[in-house]
Amino acid sequence: MAMSDLPNDLVEEIISRVPVKSIRAVSSTCKNWNTLSNDHSFTRKLFGKTITTKENECLVVMMMDSKVYLMSVNLHRIHKENDDNNIKSSIMHKAKLISLNDDDILNNTYIIFHCNGLLLLLGFTDDGIKLVVTNPHLGQTRWIKPRKANYQFCDKYAIGYEKKKNNSLRTNKMLLFHKESFCFRIYWFEIYNFNSASWNVFYFTRDWELPYSQGVSLKGNTYWFAREINIRGERIDDPPDFLICFDFTTERFGPRLHLPFHSHSDDTVILSSVREEQLAVLIKRFDLWRMEIWVTTKIEPKEVSWNKLFLAVDMIPLITAFQFCNVSFFIDEKKNVVVVLGKDVLNTRNIANIIGNDGYFKQVDLGESTNKYCYPLVCSYVPSSVQIKQATRVMHHHHIVLRAVVRAVRDSDRERKLNNGREHKISRRTRIHERILFRMLKLDEEAIGIRSRSVPRDRYQQGFASSPCRA
Repeated sequence: MAMSDLPNDLVEEIISRVPVKSIRAVSSTCKNWNTLSNDHSFTRKLFGKTITTKENECLVVMMMDSKVYLMSVNLHRIHKENDDNNIKSSIMHKAKLISLNDDDILNNTYIIFHCNGLLLLLGFTDDGIKLVVTNPHLGQTRWIKPRKANYQFCDKYAIGYEKKKNNSLRTNKMLLFHKESFCFRIYWFEIYNFNSASWNVFYFTRDWELPYSQGVSLKGNTYWFAREINIRGERIDDPPDFLICFDFTTERFGPRLHLPFHSHSDDTVILSSVREEQLAVLIKRFDLWRMEIWVTTKIEPKEVSWNKLFLAVDMIPLITAFQFCNVSFFIDEKKNVVVVLGKDVLNTRNIANIIGNDGYFKQVDLGESTNKYCYPLVCSYVPSSVQIKQATRVMHHHHIVLRAVVRAVRDSDRERKLNNGREHKISRRTRIHERILFRMLKLDEEAIGIRSRSVPRDRYQQGFASSPCRA
């Protein structure tokens, strides 16, 4: 019997016994095996067995004091009265996934995003800001160099994937959304393709802003809370608010998605994911000291619908318990409980605040904070077998054609100069066409991060300001 003829149940059993780091090598021996290993329902089941060991336990990733931890969360025993052990054991360290707090490399790191088993982290160095993408479960790490200047903390970063017709094939991408405009009302963002290690630059207009840097990944796309701005890019009084989605397949921002509430500029609005399938939105009213959480029933890049109010809490009795700024959260749908990560009122300890709809409130001390300005961040975590491929330089077809045209123009110039030692008269139109070609090549190579050696350096530097044209 051939390997491809084995029943799926037997193949699943075989692959499940293979060490994680060797799955890709084993799967490459058979097309059907490779298809199964790339099936996301199978990988979720496989790695769920590998990591999750207890019933009712879910996994989250927390960043605390420049370190990334895998935490197990079990909130199904917290309502037992006067049982402090249950409260303390509801959120526990399971493993340290990765630590980038190396004095010679990074001074501080922050979790930016989780998508499809990959973590995107932002790191501060003495030379600027660096980005690293890692699959903690496979122990793979990849640093991403910026296209030009250093990364800026004020910019927005996200990671997602392009969906193919075959659901098992996905192309991972990173979004770098610049806060500052390229020129009046023209903004720009960059897309990094993991497969080709190339950058693409896009320009667009917008009439909204993203007041908070943290977005949420759902089904390969990214969602942000947004507010409207006027035509000059200035903030307006009591602006409309909504969600904005970036679709990594079309590489475009989608239309406005309505919210079940209206917030004011002093209110706090935070997003979170529910099993990477639905979106949860937390709003804390500044004037009413009331916290509400809404959960979607359906969400797509161009459509959203909301469930009834998931949780509403009067925050006045909790004012002295913790400070409600720079927080992140996740929810437990079955227990109607929200866990809000933050610091205590003295900014000296990391705190998890467990809040129930029935007035239940408990705190879990996560330990002393070594950096009072570094607030804990949390995101859901689903282990996966996604490989972080090594960077390979791949030229687009149009770039190859453009290089050939420029090479032909260069050879034509050389032929004119060598033709009996005489320099022929060149028309103004020909000179303009040459300069446009060289400029196009320069911009295109900057976009994918290379520079052609076939183009003379003086032509590179001249661009549109090339040598004077002759009539």
